[in-house]
Amino acid sequence: MLERRYRVDSLIARGGMSAVYRGLDTRLDRPVALKVMDPQYSGDRSFVARFELEARSAAKLHHPDVVAVYDQGVDREIDGDQVYLVMQLVEGCTLRDLMRDQGRLSLPMALSVLEPMLSALGAAHRAAMVHRDIKPENVLIGLDGSVKVADFGLVRAAASAGTTSGSVILGTVAYLSPEQVTTGAADSRTDIYSAGVVLYEMLTGEPPYVGDTALSVAYRHVNDDVPAPSERVPELPPAIDDLVLRATRRDPAVRPADAASFLSEVRQVRANLGIELVGVPVPASEEKTARVAVDNGPPTDQFPAVPAAPGATSGPQGTRALQRPGPDADETQEMAAVRAEAPAPPASARTRHADERRRGSRVFGAWAGAVVVLAALIGLTAWWLGTGSSVEVPRVVGQPEAVAHQVLSQAELSVSVVREHHNTVPEGTVISSTPKEGTKTVTGKEVQLVVSLGRPKVPSIAEGATVEEAKSALLDAKLRPELNESVNRYHPSVPEGQVIGVQPGPGTALDISSPVTLIVSKGPQPVDVPDVRGMTRDNAFATLRNAGFEPYEAARRFDADVEADHVIGTDPAIGTEVLLTGTPRVGVVLSNAVTVPDFSQFTVDQAKAEAARLGLNLEVHQWWQRPDAVIFGQLPFAGKRVEPGTSVQVSAF
Repeated sequence: MLERRYRVDSLIARGGMSAVYRGLDTRLDRPVALKVMDPQYSGDRSFVARFELEARSAAKLHHPDVVAVYDQGVDREIDGDQVYLVMQLVEGCTLRDLMRDQGRLSLPMALSVLEPMLSALGAAHRAAMVHRDIKPENVLIGLDGSVKVADFGLVRAAASAGTTSGSVILGTVAYLSPEQVTTGAADSRTDIYSAGVVLYEMLTGEPPYVGDTALSVAYRHVNDDVPAPSERVPELPPAIDDLVLRATRRDPAVRPADAASFLSEVRQVRANLGIELVGVPVPASEEKTARVAVDNGPPTDQFPAVPAAPGATSGPQGTRALQRPGPDADETQEMAAVRAEAPAPPASARTRHADERRRGSRVFGAWAGAVVVLAALIGLTAWWLGTGSSVEVPRVVGQPEAVAHQVLSQAELSVSVVREHHNTVPEGTVISSTPKEGTKTVTGKEVQLVVSLGRPKVPSIAEGATVEEAKSALLDAKLRPELNESVNRYHPSVPEGQVIGVQPGPGTALDISSPVTLIVSKGPQPVDVPDVRGMTRDNAFATLRNAGFEPYEAARRFDADVEADHVIGTDPAIGTEVLLTGTPRVGVVLSNAVTVPDFSQFTVDQAKAEAARLGLNLEVHQWWQRPDAVIFGQLPFAGKRVEPGTSVQVSAF
């Protein structure tokens, strides 16, 4: 039991600086993950101070892709202090487990892991925090497919410990940035480098550098450029190569400035490649967080140091302390990771006897001192509680936030608030409190309230937003975006492929992770070319312009059924669907038919003049060649439509 509150159960994993256990917060009856730091750090005051500071900073990161930090403390026991961190328990596996199960990941799955990882780092970078130890072991995958990043700030805390110095490299060698190796400096671009290495490993199944020693790998980060992943997986697109190479440049100045910038680039590349996000699975063997037996005795009675058990080893990916070469080193040197000192040679029997006597005296003195201190603490606690310095946390769960503030203020307790969505608790109502109601605490102590934001509401998405922008807004609202061709529709102004709206509509309250369908524009609705056959040229042009087209005279052809200068047809044909992109042109085909006039009672000269004007040939048949002869018969008959140049035969007398 840690500080009489956190029950320590099975070992989940052991790393280079700590061990992680499944535990239970006995006050809130909440399963938690307990990270207990290695004993070498527990007695170091500078580490403990930095650890507490970093834990407070990490606890302020409220982001769905960050493993939440609930508490931190130091459990003081006779046999040594235990520095620990209380975190959200994520049932599932690590990214390392997933890659061990599947080998290299598909490109859609790798990007589906990378984006929430960068989203979490972006939240940290906005809060001026740097992770410093991004690796697959620190990326957790929940049973629901969620991806979360853990262990913010622990490397920085370890770097402040008196057990390390400025010549020590802290981190996981396969993912160290060049600046971490050479100077120990770290900023947001350091995390970008490590994220780029993780992306490379997800795509290829291996980290870019391996070596016989940890430091030889570290030197490769400094002296070599990370290769393009397509050298191992040729089918990867060049745009993915560019992402990896840009993130892993040895010069930090040419990397993306922070995780938000890199995430924007990743999303743009994914959109250009037409890749959809996919669910991230948990291997069948990892459906629950791994449990590792640590002892046959009662797990809550005591908390001894626990040796690594099968399945709980750090492996080659543990966070390590390496010696950094001095500024005068001219050559690459091979230097081992820091290890515990080797045991001293056996002493003589007489020496052992003297040592045992001294040890026995020290143990007796320690126990006696502990008894005295414990009695004093009991007496002090009884006195303190009896003087009215303590207060019982009142019930505020289920109360409106304002009422809860008032109740806690009257109890002389301070308040902090965390907000999160909840499917059943109304907005503005307290979900839980820490410490919980009935707990004895000190006046002035902070009580953390978790206040409901209510059910997630569908956000308002601007017309014309890209699909990626809309998906991002829905994911941020804790909802699940979906695409469905059947709901897409035409829109007069929103370009094809951009978002018109969502279904259900903005403001609709839904359960967490409920689906929301994006309605995507198919562009302007096609318009049928109107039927203008038989219209005059001017009337046809006016009709086409009113329908959104730009008319032009395409041709003139003969049609015996349509009089001259009236419309025969169009190009595109009448009834054809045309997208109103810009102002589409429609050609108009006009009739050039000539209507044969009635030449009767015309003199021959008059008839010849009229036929020439109409484009007809006049053939005159008469007995006497007289210009004033009058026409009394003709073929074709008057009123018939003929092609231009047609011969009309007339008889004159």
